[in-house]
Amino acid sequence: MANRLSLALRNRIPAHSTARLLSSSSSSPFQLAAATAPPLVHTDVVDRRSDILGLDDPQALFASVPSSELLRSAFNLYLASCGPLVDVGSWLMASPLMRIPVVRRAVKVTVYEHFCAGEGVEEAGKTLRRMWDRGLRGILDYGLEDAEGNEDCDRNLEEFLQTVEMTPSLPPSSVSFACVKVTAICPIRLLERVSDLLRWQHRHPSFHLPWKVDCMPILTDSSPLYHTRSAPPPLSDKEEADLQLAHKRLEKLASKCSELYLPLLVDAEYTSVQPAIDYFTYSASISFNKRDVPIVFGTIQAYLKDAEERVVKVAEDAERRGIMVGLKLVRGAYISRETKLASSLQADSPIHSCIRDTHECYDSCAAFMLEKVAKGSGSVVLATHNINSGKAAASKAEELGISKRNENLHFAQLKGMADTLSLGLKSAGFQVSKYLPFGPLEKVIPYLLRRAEENKGLLLASSADRLLIRALVVCYLLSWQS
Repeated sequence: MANRLSLALRNRIPAHSTARLLSSSSSSPFQLAAATAPPLVHTDVVDRRSDILGLDDPQALFASVPSSELLRSAFNLYLASCGPLVDVGSWLMASPLMRIPVVRRAVKVTVYEHFCAGEGVEEAGKTLRRMWDRGLRGILDYGLEDAEGNEDCDRNLEEFLQTVEMTPSLPPSSVSFACVKVTAICPIRLLERVSDLLRWQHRHPSFHLPWKVDCMPILTDSSPLYHTRSAPPPLSDKEEADLQLAHKRLEKLASKCSELYLPLLVDAEYTSVQPAIDYFTYSASISFNKRDVPIVFGTIQAYLKDAEERVVKVAEDAERRGIMVGLKLVRGAYISRETKLASSLQADSPIHSCIRDTHECYDSCAAFMLEKVAKGSGSVVLATHNINSGKAAASKAEELGISKRNENLHFAQLKGMADTLSLGLKSAGFQVSKYLPFGPLEKVIPYLLRRAEENKGLLLASSADRLLIRALVVCYLLSWQS
């Protein structure tokens, strides 16, 4: 089967046709990842290196992917490109119909298996090994979030620790990062309370927070502060005790990661709780980021208007302290939620007004962090599905003389998305990871709903993968008939 597909590719997909597929995909009218991103380096530099990722050679790019998997991917990406189907699927996953076995089975064999690595550690490990065989590393993330109380938080911490502790049993270097959501190890209501107090202190620097520990900058004057309209009451003794427990949970997880030399990515969330998440992340960074490769990484969402200013402030503060700053750059996944909340509070949206501004912000933050990597003062995970951003960042890294094996530069994409970019970056020699969420279906439904609902535009605009895989499948079918 693989030989038939290879022969079909040689005979039926010339390089200039593939280039047309990829370039036309970037002009899709949909909202996210669709517009052409401004380059990180001068346009003629990007043009001269347009083949840096080998995207003009689909035969080599997808040589490691079985034809059966291409067929499944083509089917799932087609479903994801149909707006009405996405709407129905989102409604279905959030409904009581998920209790019906046939419905659960349908969701599991389509959207779940496409975006998730399995229900447990063993299944996730098998998925990771398949990725490793293709030259891709894995970011293991147990799908837990939004804990209500300390019992939930303690139980979630044990799951995160078990995930980290199983990594030595996997192929060496196949796991690039562990991952955690602070919303899973600190009660969500407490994160809201701490965020309110941090916002109020930013507005009123003399406002005293007796529980606050040393931390790098969290907010800027351009950050969304509209959530907190009046002085919040201080934390109660119980809340302060719960806050200390949450600190200890993150410290315990970071310590285990440090012991195994496995960096820890702390995911970003919605703005109502993000200040508290950054507070936990940056205070832990001060303690754990004293090596050449940081242990604790924060996440910056480039669709937020204050993103670039926050990147600069935290990187400069880390340099002043003599520690490494570790950041993951993403575009963001809560557009609907943020827009609705700001509107309900009669405030301007914290999100850039157009996708081009988000692209510019992302690429500017990426260029800034690549400079830090080149100087040895920073580490970055460029989590992007945008081919133009990937090409530009790869060109910028080469221009700066950053080794492709430098442990402080990683690219990352979600499982089931942007495989064209992942494989292209891998073929160019860069370190590339796939984000591998796993867990029982009912626990990862919030994640799947975000992929379907908040990132609907991105799914609709995944035309580079969709068109290229469709072409590969058509060639396979034609070669089979002949």
